[in-house]
Amino acid sequence: MGTWDVGPFDNDTAADFCDHISDAATGEREGIVHGALIRVIDTVDYLEAPESDVAVVAALVAAQCPGGEPAHPVYGPQKPLPDLTGLRDLARQALDRVMTEPSELLELWSESDGGAWRAVIRRLQGVLQVRPPGEQLGLL
Repeated sequence: MGTWDVGPFDNDTAADFCDHISDAATGEREGIVHGALIRVIDTVDYLEAPESDVAVVAALVAAQCPGGEPAHPVYGPQKPLPDLTGLRDLARQALDRVMTEPSELLELWSESDGGAWRAVIRRLQGVLQVRPPGEQLGLL
């Protein structure tokens, strides 16, 4: 089926990745998420679409942050995840990389009406933005 909508869980690659996380031992899940984020961040050359699609991992981190939306009930992981909020900055960096040329996913969405997709990514980036403690409490 490929991609059926603009959300982070709305493609086969992301759904398969979430299955992979669910199939892993409980103690390995954070490492899988961490590794996926690092692979995207460390890609200097052309970032292929399948690697970009695992930016769903960023959505899993964002889901645990204030203002984050829960993972998709069908296509997201079916088993509990550990606390991933310590990966917040890495998740934001991974999304930043997806939105930076050369990025196949960015190109593909630019060829179609990708405004809704970019809005989803910007929202995730906003949720993942690390804020000073006073701002988090609404004091700044």
